[in-house]
Amino acid sequence: MSNQSIHIVSTTAVPVDMENVDTDQIIPARFLKATSRDGFGENLFRDWRYNSDGSPKKEFALNDPAYQGKILVAGKNFGCGSSREHAAWAIKDAGFDVVISSFFADIFKNNALNNFLLPVTVSEGLLKEIFSAIKNNPSALITINLPDQTITLEPTGRKERFEINNYKKTCLLNGYDDIDYLLSIRDEIETFENRHA
Repeated sequence: MSNQSIHIVSTTAVPVDMENVDTDQIIPARFLKATSRDGFGENLFRDWRYNSDGSPKKEFALNDPAYQGKILVAGKNFGCGSSREHAAWAIKDAGFDVVISSFFADIFKNNALNNFLLPVTVSEGLLKEIFSAIKNNPSALITINLPDQTITLEPTGRKERFEINNYKKTCLLNGYDDIDYLLSIRDEIETFENRHA
């Protein structure tokens, strides 16, 4: 998985209209043996996506070709449960850059940000509107503008501002992990050290 900057994401979305989705539902524990970040996407929501014989469940959104895009829309309290970073890996590996919910578990939120997956927290009202718009028209566009910290539901024009830690915003805009960020300010660090030597 390559480090990838995020600026503006304007795309259709995949709806998972369920609340209290925990990390074991996102990526079941039996798939946590791998240590690299690749390959987790195929087991994202494994027990909801597939029957016991491995055949896909047609009614689940990720198996419905009508739903495509780089945005996953989820119900309230997404990413609760254990702290496994693999949950963020699985969502990112499945091709998503953004997850929208009205509430994220803190550990999931931090894991997402550390893996170039942008969690966007919206009001309950806007979340309902988004689900409704996608169900009425799977081609409904949603625009996430990270520099402005806004989300716009294009069919209705409804816009909200979302919060993000400034440091994490800088990292996402530039495709920096923590080490890349330190390297980007190396001159400032050296100047500070020389001044205080």
